[in-house]
Amino acid sequence: MHFRFFTHATIVILLFTILISPSAVRADELEDINAKLSKLNTDLQGSQNATEINEQQLAGLNAQIASIKASVLAIEQGIIKKEAEIISGEERLVSQKAILDERIASLYKQQYKAKDALIELLVSDNFNTSLKHYSYQQNLLDDDKRTIVRVVLLVKDIEKKKLKLEDEKERLIPIKEQIDKQSSFLEGEVLSAKKYQQELKNEIVSLSARQQEILSQRLSSLNIPRSAGTSARGCSDDRGINPGFSSAIAFFTYGAPHRNGLNQYGALGRAKAGQSPEQILSEYYPGMSLNTGYDQNTPVNVDGHKTFTIEDYVKRIYEVPNSWGDQGGMAALKAQAVAARTYALNKMNRIGSICTTEACQVFKPEVKGGNWEQAVNDTAGWVLMDGGSPGFTEYASTHGGYILNISKFDGRDGNPGSFSELNDRAYDKESPWFYCDWGYRSEYANTAWLKSEEVADIVNTLMLVKRDSSTAENLYQLDKPNPAGKETWSPDKVKQELRNKGGSPLESVSSISVSADFGSGKSTTVTINGEGFSSGEFKDRFNLRAPANIQIVGPLFNVERK
Repeated sequence: MHFRFFTHATIVILLFTILISPSAVRADELEDINAKLSKLNTDLQGSQNATEINEQQLAGLNAQIASIKASVLAIEQGIIKKEAEIISGEERLVSQKAILDERIASLYKQQYKAKDALIELLVSDNFNTSLKHYSYQQNLLDDDKRTIVRVVLLVKDIEKKKLKLEDEKERLIPIKEQIDKQSSFLEGEVLSAKKYQQELKNEIVSLSARQQEILSQRLSSLNIPRSAGTSARGCSDDRGINPGFSSAIAFFTYGAPHRNGLNQYGALGRAKAGQSPEQILSEYYPGMSLNTGYDQNTPVNVDGHKTFTIEDYVKRIYEVPNSWGDQGGMAALKAQAVAARTYALNKMNRIGSICTTEACQVFKPEVKGGNWEQAVNDTAGWVLMDGGSPGFTEYASTHGGYILNISKFDGRDGNPGSFSELNDRAYDKESPWFYCDWGYRSEYANTAWLKSEEVADIVNTLMLVKRDSSTAENLYQLDKPNPAGKETWSPDKVKQELRNKGGSPLESVSSISVSADFGSGKSTTVTINGEGFSSGEFKDRFNLRAPANIQIVGPLFNVERK
């Protein structure tokens, strides 16, 4: 892999002379994975900076080359015109040659006649007549001379033009070759740079796999419930609980990470708002069509159990509470029954059997009965079709106000403009997982509240790793063994390292806020003590450093303080 850098001084030269200074780039096998990651990040940043300059200059260079090409084209067109003129001139010379031969012969004759006329003028008795005869002969002689000179000049002009034309052709050949060569170079330069950057990014992603694995393990340790019918604790709203210290800061996530397909609590909110099962299904699966006559005897193979008909199988699904039917939510139960039936049929088509846990959908050998069985019976044979087959009908308990797979607000009256409007208008706002903080510490009333200095420490680790990515393996959570087998740096050590690298560490958090895109349902920026960080980088660093199992779970979150 080679990468070329443009400097301002070489831009003009590059128009006519290609200057390539390749710099070999290779990833050495280093003992320390983070030193390698740091080098790659540095190379990537340098490449991106150079490419940005290249792209800015490339437009100007291409404009200059386009101008040169236009000039060359004009020259070529001029050459064609000159060639036509020379051909025309040479054709005229053919006829002029006969005139030239005639006039040369005439010139000789007229010269003698002019001499005779002069003698006649000198000896004649009739001066006037002789003068007229002499003048006539002289005019004939002058006319022949002029004709001969004109033809000779025409020949010289054509010869001169031919020589100049050949010179222009010879000079134009290397110019055209150079322009074509330069154009190819410029067109390929930025593409080459971006390809190089993508290779670096791919390698960086690979090198960051350890941290991604840690984040995944921490997330799975929360045992996030997918189904509304579970009794799992999940998260809690700690806003009304005193952790025993002040000031306290906590990050509240909207919904669970899944956010695709049917929102179970959202369907309940829609049912209470008067929507029918068909309306609810069309909102969560807009690309599918409803078939109300599907074969009710289609078999379903359940792992560890016997084979059931599709209708008997769905009666044994435990995904939503029966009590919803008594709360104005029968339409939600019916929509869930259709989603569960379709999901099972899709799974059978793809795999041939279905599991019994939340990894598929919760199944128990006993019929659930009650409102659920009524909902199944009322929708018997209802299946959502994607083309000619049952669709892949994902669903989860709580989306936090947004349907991720179709980028849509799941609430009333259009997109909200603030967190307070989201809290008021989302259809799944009744869910216990709609707005809550995930994780807890028993010593602080089983809450996820953090001290101001703890949040400041998380921000300091973020600022440090942005300045030097090789420090990442020293910046994991303090209350667990270091997963890389290295020293985990204390808050004081982090602050000192940050100062050594020219940073200004925080001692505490005086102000903190979160901004969000309320169209897509994603947090965008976390601003702390006036300095902004992207929500993604803050969330990842928070989840790697925060104590116990405290985490920010989804893409949309807010901050609370007390």
